[in-house]
Amino acid sequence: MMNDCIVRAISKDGSVKAAAVSTRALTERARCIHHTSPVATAALGRALAGVSMIGNALKGEGESVTLQIKGNGPLGRVLVISDAEGNVRGYVDDPSVELPLRADGKLDVGGAVGREGTLTVIKDLGLKQPFVGTVDLLGGEIAEDIAAYFVESEQIPTACGLGVLVDRDRSVLAAGGYLIQLLPGASEDTIAKVEGGIYAAPSVTSLLRDDPDPAHLLQAVMPDFELKMFDAAPIEYRCTCSRERTERALLSLGSGELEDILREQNGAELTCQFCDRVHRFSGDELRAMIAELKANGK
Repeated sequence: MMNDCIVRAISKDGSVKAAAVSTRALTERARCIHHTSPVATAALGRALAGVSMIGNALKGEGESVTLQIKGNGPLGRVLVISDAEGNVRGYVDDPSVELPLRADGKLDVGGAVGREGTLTVIKDLGLKQPFVGTVDLLGGEIAEDIAAYFVESEQIPTACGLGVLVDRDRSVLAAGGYLIQLLPGASEDTIAKVEGGIYAAPSVTSLLRDDPDPAHLLQAVMPDFELKMFDAAPIEYRCTCSRERTERALLSLGSGELEDILREQNGAELTCQFCDRVHRFSGDELRAMIAELKANGK
């Protein structure tokens, strides 16, 4: 089985840039962490693949992008984050959602996310203020919503395809996607070739199930282009939580609130939303934090 990776490409004529990811392992990791139902796995997996491709386009070390989808469906919020390499983490509000299959036999991601709501992209580029763009959902299937974000917020004509194939035992058989963007000056003929290639290609999941190489996925959906491929780079599900970060979060509550927690629970347990790791702090540790805050007048 091929490891998860991302590949970027540009057409030889310089009219189109593209990216593709294979994300089966990281989607399965997310499923195991969050115990997601099949439709929640599909929604979270699509969002993770999408945000990985957006994140990998960032230039600077330490930069990150957050994709937040708030629909009116039972899944609640979908929140995913990527670093500048394309490593991701994320969660959904209600991972246990179960819905009937669509009429075509596919998982009803749009029904779970909701047809109405917003998609927000937050790019933290290390500046004082992050770049934030929000668009209305087109239908909650996620790929079309990401494409609409680029068209509306960044004025970049974009095509996006995302897919997650879930097996009968609920494990992930295939996952990934592509992002194709027109560069300034692209002709009508270029647009027609992009649309024609996507229309004629099999689904993302059927392509990746047969061949998990994202470079081959791009070639399958862009057959009319001569592509210059850049080396594939490994990506993974990577949580950045740590005991030190959790301690800083507790300290930020202030001495009064920590005293309330100490009195009620005689300690603290904080669970990371992204990886379900539990960080425990004893009563003595809380007392030491309170003393430190009070010494600093907080």
